[in-house]
Amino acid sequence: MTYQALQIEKDDAGYRCSLKTLEDSALPEGDVTVQVDYSTLNYKDGLAITGKSPVVRKFPLTPGIDLAGTVTDSQHPLFKAGDKVVLNGWGVGESHSGGLAQKARLKGDWLVKLPAAFTPRQAMAIGTAGYTAMLCVMALQKHGVTPASGDILVTGAGGGVGSVAIALLAKLGYRVVASTGRLQEADYLRQLGAADVMDRAELSAPGKPLAKERWAGVVDTVGSHTLANACASTKYGGVVTACGLAQGMDFPSSVAPFILRGVTLVGIDSVMAPRALREAAWARLAQDLDTAQLERMTREVGLADAVALGSEILAGQVRGRVVVNVNC
Repeated sequence: MTYQALQIEKDDAGYRCSLKTLEDSALPEGDVTVQVDYSTLNYKDGLAITGKSPVVRKFPLTPGIDLAGTVTDSQHPLFKAGDKVVLNGWGVGESHSGGLAQKARLKGDWLVKLPAAFTPRQAMAIGTAGYTAMLCVMALQKHGVTPASGDILVTGAGGGVGSVAIALLAKLGYRVVASTGRLQEADYLRQLGAADVMDRAELSAPGKPLAKERWAGVVDTVGSHTLANACASTKYGGVVTACGLAQGMDFPSSVAPFILRGVTLVGIDSVMAPRALREAAWARLAQDLDTAQLERMTREVGLADAVALGSEILAGQVRGRVVVNVNC
C-alpha cells in the first residue's frame, strides 16, 4: 500500500521538500490511522517547507500541522473507524509526520471529532489559523472585552488568523480595525467585516512606551514593534492577545502600559492547548463563524502546489486561507 505525501529531507544535498510516493511502512507510530481529505497551509507550514526556520526537528518528515479526514483504524477508546476527525498542532508537521499527505498515523489524544456543522474542507479552511483566532476572541471575552468596550485592532489582517478574527469579531458585534501591509486588500477586509483599515507602517516602527489610547482589545499576529505599539495604544483596562511573530520574536516594550493603564497581555498557544479548550473553540467556531465569509477568504490547491506556496505565505503574499486537497 502506498500514498502521496510531501516529504522534507535534509542531507549533504541540502534541505528540500518534494512530492513523494511513500509506502505505508513510512507512517510513524500512533494509535489512530486517518485517511486525509484535506490539509491546509499556515505560516509555520511555510517555515517547514522552506527551511527558513528550524521548525522541523527530524528527517525525513511530512509537513502539515493540520488535517481533516476519516479514521480507518483505531486502538484509541475515543475513536473508531469511520469517525471524522480534525487535528491541529501537537508538534505534528514538526517532529511527527503531518497532514500534507493522503494518510497520517497519529496519537488519538491529539484528535478532536469534526463538528457536524463543518465539512472536512471547511474545517481546513479554518485550520490552526481559524482555531487560533477563536482562542483569541474567547480570551478577549473572558477578560471582559465587549462590543461596547471600543475598537478591536487586528494586526496581520490579510493573513489566515487575521481574516478569521475579523469575520468572527464582526459577527459578534465588535467594531474592528484591520492593520495590513497590503492596502490593496482593503475592500476584501471590509467585506469580512472590518470597519476601518490602517497601514501596518503606523505600528511597525519603534514607538513610545505610551501612546494615545485607541484599542479596547487587540488580536496580534505579528509580534515585535507592532505588538509593543499595540500595547502602548491600548485603552485603560484593555486586553491584548498575542499569537504570532511574523515581524519577529522580540518584544521591545516597557512595563508602562501594564502598570499605568492596567493593560492585560494574554499569550495564545494553539499547539499544546488541552482537549477541553480545543473542543470549546471548535464549538464556538461552529456557532459564530459565518461559512459564507469562510468561503470568501479561502482558495483550494492540490498537494503538489503547496510547495511553491510555502515561500509565498512567508512573504505575506497569501491572502486568507489556503485549503490543500491532498487527493488531487
